[in-house]
Amino acid sequence: MRKAQKKQAEDFLELLGQAHEEIKKQMEAEEISIAMELLEQCQEGAIQLGNLVEKTEGKDFPLISLLEKYCEAVYQIHEEISQCQQINVDKVYENLYLHLRPVEEGFRDKVKVRLEVVFLPYKASMWDSLESIWKAADEDPDCDAYVVPIPYYNKNSDGRLGGMHYEGNHYPAHVPVTYYKQYQFEERKPDVIYIHNPYDNANYVTSVDPFFYSANLKKYTDCLVYIPYYVTTGGMSEGQALCPAYFHADYIVIQAEKYRSFFAGEIPDDKFLAFGSPKLDSVIQKCQNPPSPPKDWKEKLEGRKVYFYNTSINGMLGNTETFLKKMRYVFDLFKGRKDACLLWRPHPLLESTFDSMRKDYKARYDALKEEFISENIGIYDETPDIESTIALSDAYIGDKGTSVTALFGAAGKPLFIFKNEINSLPGKADWRGGQILFNPAFCMLGNDRYYVTGNNQLWFSENNDFHYKFYMDLGSGYSGGGYYLKAVELKGAVYVIPGNARHLLIIRNKKIKRIAFKAEMLQTGAFYNFLLCEKYIFLFPMQYPYLIRFHIDSEKIDYIDGVRQFNVKNVNGEWRMGGLCFYEKELVIASPTDNTFLFVEIDTLKTRKLIVPGKSSVGAVNIVPEGDILWLLPMTGMTITRWNPKTGETREYSDLPSGFRSVSSVRGYLRNERPFWMTAFSRDGRNIIVSPFWGNMFLRLDRNTGEMKEWKAPVAFSNQGKNGYFVTDGIGGIFPVRSQSGETNYRLWYAPEGRLYDIDIDTGEGQEVEIQFDYEEVRAHEPGFMEESEWMQYCLQESAFNSLEDFLEDHITGNPFDRDRQLGVFSKINANTEGTCGRNIHHFIKEKLS
Repeated sequence: MRKAQKKQAEDFLELLGQAHEEIKKQMEAEEISIAMELLEQCQEGAIQLGNLVEKTEGKDFPLISLLEKYCEAVYQIHEEISQCQQINVDKVYENLYLHLRPVEEGFRDKVKVRLEVVFLPYKASMWDSLESIWKAADEDPDCDAYVVPIPYYNKNSDGRLGGMHYEGNHYPAHVPVTYYKQYQFEERKPDVIYIHNPYDNANYVTSVDPFFYSANLKKYTDCLVYIPYYVTTGGMSEGQALCPAYFHADYIVIQAEKYRSFFAGEIPDDKFLAFGSPKLDSVIQKCQNPPSPPKDWKEKLEGRKVYFYNTSINGMLGNTETFLKKMRYVFDLFKGRKDACLLWRPHPLLESTFDSMRKDYKARYDALKEEFISENIGIYDETPDIESTIALSDAYIGDKGTSVTALFGAAGKPLFIFKNEINSLPGKADWRGGQILFNPAFCMLGNDRYYVTGNNQLWFSENNDFHYKFYMDLGSGYSGGGYYLKAVELKGAVYVIPGNARHLLIIRNKKIKRIAFKAEMLQTGAFYNFLLCEKYIFLFPMQYPYLIRFHIDSEKIDYIDGVRQFNVKNVNGEWRMGGLCFYEKELVIASPTDNTFLFVEIDTLKTRKLIVPGKSSVGAVNIVPEGDILWLLPMTGMTITRWNPKTGETREYSDLPSGFRSVSSVRGYLRNERPFWMTAFSRDGRNIIVSPFWGNMFLRLDRNTGEMKEWKAPVAFSNQGKNGYFVTDGIGGIFPVRSQSGETNYRLWYAPEGRLYDIDIDTGEGQEVEIQFDYEEVRAHEPGFMEESEWMQYCLQESAFNSLEDFLEDHITGNPFDRDRQLGVFSKINANTEGTCGRNIHHFIKEKLS
């Protein structure tokens, strides 16, 4: 019997008891007709109750005979009252009580509450996020579980619903499916509804049928539970922080306690259940007992190591051109191999995302897919059960920004994480692209001796000549993750500036002192830049909530609120940060979206805002001070602004050469954004050299006439890396270097090839400054398989030292794969490593509803 039905029955039995009291009262008052009417109502109610019991428990259920005896007793009492003048009221009341009591006891002891639980998947390939809960509910004798796949729609580019999809016939044979039109929510009012789509109408690509939006579902159930359709290896996308279903769900299941902080603060804490992930249940169980492969896979799998190739939506949207070139590279490497089988499983929404957001590239994707299938390069996996495919695979290759990595991690199978820009085997010197990263410390005289590499190591140039030797590991315990931006030498110590880290390192004599900050976030992107002066280091936040002022002498930390909200903005899904500089005793912080500037006194932290007059400057990507003047380089548009904050005087320069364009090397298309990056000033002060960010040329600006012409740099120009091992989103830039005599010289950091030049602004001549690392020493400090970061656990990262071909040939530089170590690391981000998350969720919800 359903909980509501039993409650209704128990309430009615209580009413019968009250009716008996009233019958006694009316008989004592000699209101016999009223008493007889009440007896008739008791009998009618008992008959209806018997019908309910028969319907829910069966016609042979013992309680039915007790109700029949009760009805017979009521009938006899009614007859006796109608025929007799003298009635023993106490005897009648006792008789009613004696027949009602066993009915009440029977309901209490014999009638068990049965939950009705409904699961509402929409894509069959995501059923794994619900399956282990369904299994627990289906095996529970006190529960009726229904799987009701619901329809969903592609969204057109204008946001309207497009074609409908229904995948109810794609579920495993052992899963009984109920057609959604046959399940009447209004009538059945299930006790629990489980969903795995949190977006309602807020997804740009797809939408479930609006009837199944969370607000509407909550009308029909006491308990709405959201189960994430994804699993995470440590991080979580901002898009998951606040979704419509969170407001209507009674519970939200999360993988581990640490993930509470990823969600928006307005979600009540008692909604979260840190029980693990049902998706991990499935993969753990299936990898312990792998299923038989489909018949058409067997020949391709036999005698080969199977590489699961994942192409994710995030990877495709990040840079579609690069994504397609990577597919080409992967297919070519696997062609003809007899020892390896490429099992390609695209994200189930990849093609619809191409249709809605990358239409211009869809034909190229379709051609690659057709080639893969027609040339029999490997296995194209369209099966709905990803866990079975993982159980049949030996290793993962692909993007890291996908929940599939967590499944492989929990299964104890190696993860080879792509750098999507790499689409060729490494050349002789390509290892330098991973070692020599853009570092403005090259531009500060006296701060070139220490260098932080991408694998969280500190290297040292003893003679301050850019010839580096390994110095020490920074103790992060991770092989990547962008934890640190730079290392600067100040007052006899080395200060390691955080990027994704939420701490600052101070190193003296190879001893590390960690200065921890308030742990306000667990996402990536804590800090994006820094400024330092004699007294302070300022750390500018991207996702961290505060600007940090660190006192160099006292090591005191000040947390300044309001700065991030001013100069960090999300515009069309992309983060933008305004430019920064010192201006006398103040910080100047630019808005990335308008002409407002925040001035902060470095000692008192008093603030003021100024708005730059002018029609063209929309946000500033960088600010270059020149005496009283600030040169504003635009975030949006092509106008450079010269501004004197003291007088308010401005002048705008926009007379660009006809061939000037701004092209994002990461996005791969023209943009009216971030054309410029830095400026350098000629000795006579008349000419200004403007180095590009996404622009396609250097410019010489005559500050008097406003004329701009192309300036020929002393290097071959490109704002894209020479290949996928040298990744850049711009040229690099020109930076001032102040000599010991006080004269300002300039260096050009040429990011596309990782090269540094001393340049003469007036003559255009340049001399390369050799940045030197010893190949064998660098190779000896490659981490190999290791914990990558808090957001990507144990893996091997693609590089010039560990190419995809190296991985296929098992020629690993650094640590070899260690399955036990991987399982131990992944256990930290999964609250349930036994594969019993679904069972625990079911029992918890059942207990809450009992």
